[in-house]
Amino acid sequence: MNDVEWLDLVNERDEVIGSVTRDEAWARRLPVRGVNAFLVNSHGELWIPRRTLTKRVFPGCLDMSVGGHVERGESYEAAFRRETQEELNLDVNAVAWREIGAFTPQDAGLNIFMRVYELRTDAAPAYNPHDFSGAEWLTPAALLARIAAGDPAKSDLAPLVRLCYGDRLI
Repeated sequence: MNDVEWLDLVNERDEVIGSVTRDEAWARRLPVRGVNAFLVNSHGELWIPRRTLTKRVFPGCLDMSVGGHVERGESYEAAFRRETQEELNLDVNAVAWREIGAFTPQDAGLNIFMRVYELRTDAAPAYNPHDFSGAEWLTPAALLARIAAGDPAKSDLAPLVRLCYGDRLI
């Protein structure tokens, strides 16, 4: 089995200029692509999972509802659909969804080029237990307060919440 994950290497305009392994991209801080998504319920709360302790990166940290890299030759939307199915056992065709942001590494100190999606549902997903150890519904403001109080979170979580939901933090 080949465990090497190949990603598109992109330039400052998010144009593919080659390919690189995930490990090399992270070690050398090379520009690659990723997707994230938030499940949002009818009360405006975000479904925020906690990563398992066995994760290589950010073990035990709060996370976006869905997140992952865009693989070599894959579109952002295809990666969003794949990651949502893998992590949440959720077919995006079964819920209302939309793209809510397209960001660069220069936006609020994000790590990679990123598209962010929102899925509307009041049902907590049957998440993959290899990815997440639990989850809860939190308002954007409550989530940011938890992170500010020291609850460990992925480095892009707070900036993304501010970028995507900043006008709803009251």
